[in-house]
Amino acid sequence: MAEWICRTLRDGGLEGEHAPALTINDTISCPLGSVVFDHILSQLSSFIFCQKSQSNGIVLVALSRSPLYYEQLLKSKGFDVVTSSTWFKILDCYTDPLGWRSKLVESGSIRSLSSGSSLTVNICKNVKDLDELFSSILELGKELSGDGKGRFTVAIDSVSSLLRQTSVSSVAALLTNLRSHGGFPRGNYLRNLRSLEETPQILILVDPKWIWILFFLLIADQVSSLFWLLHLDMHETRATAALEYMSSMKANIEPIFQSVDGPRGNSENLSLMEQNLRSGKFCVRVKRRNGRVRMMFEELSVEKSGIKFTPLSSEDQMTAQSLVPKVQFNLQLSEKERNDRAKVVLPFEHQGNGKTIQIYDGRKSLNDDKAETQHASVQKVDSNRGEIIYFRDSDDEMPDSDEDPDDDLDI
Repeated sequence: MAEWICRTLRDGGLEGEHAPALTINDTISCPLGSVVFDHILSQLSSFIFCQKSQSNGIVLVALSRSPLYYEQLLKSKGFDVVTSSTWFKILDCYTDPLGWRSKLVESGSIRSLSSGSSLTVNICKNVKDLDELFSSILELGKELSGDGKGRFTVAIDSVSSLLRQTSVSSVAALLTNLRSHGGFPRGNYLRNLRSLEETPQILILVDPKWIWILFFLLIADQVSSLFWLLHLDMHETRATAALEYMSSMKANIEPIFQSVDGPRGNSENLSLMEQNLRSGKFCVRVKRRNGRVRMMFEELSVEKSGIKFTPLSSEDQMTAQSLVPKVQFNLQLSEKERNDRAKVVLPFEHQGNGKTIQIYDGRKSLNDDKAETQHASVQKVDSNRGEIIYFRDSDDEMPDSDEDPDDDLDI
């Protein structure tokens, strides 16, 4: 299932569709989201390096870990860091996210502002300005696409870090713009207008709205796919729901072992917490193109060789997919209850025993009514079966009526 997600992100979106987006959710009870993020990042890097992906490269927005960490990650997977600049770019929002260190460099308090990595790194000095952040992502992606016709993948290692600095609506707008293949924010209109004037291939028209349309066409359909990590227990429910709505796939990492009742620091709870640091349940919810939702489950475990995904057992699979809540009574009928229900004659069934179905509408003659009464009185009644005799009244609704029979009730 995890490999299926990687292939979906590798293949990207079709022309005219939104780019596939993945939200990786974890909590403090099972904090394995960063491990899953690294696994997906490594798998996509392998696809891109072997030219088996729709995208030409990856733009990584580093918010929670330094570029040096990702350099070591690429080395551990066997990639050449020197040549990785052609398909791997890092937007460093970790070294100086608010621009404080830059001011210290200007004042002479520190010597230089460096990430310490040999990878191609662009430092972002203000993560609160999401328009500038969005423009930086597109610029790095444009370098990867070469002639401007290629696509690239966007990876954000911690949306939670963005939510600490900006509002939910701003972050949701950023993700929406990225997923819609590069819709452009109007905040940087003038700066990008100047970049258009410096491009000789573009015909600059007098009307500004046409310049806007031309620039949108230049950057459209560039984002192939994107994925990000979110720590659920750090945010309100409305914030997590808004970000999950932006994604086409949602992967929740849940603990397999639940803590028992009692003091949190007892030996049994500590043992369970330690096991949740090494393993968890990988639950994926996928929105299909036809609107249906698919649920998939796997078990993940962290080993020395890396992360490993294994299918759940049949018992665990049925438990995970069961939507019926646990109740204190039986929801199934016994054999006797089924037989008793089969013996009940519905009100309309006695009129169809080999005879034409007749509905009394109040317009029959009195003699017909007496004949029917006498006929009903001489009939033998089976003592083993209950029978309900029912005749429609003339004031009842006709069978083909579209009106609500209870519209006169004050409900």
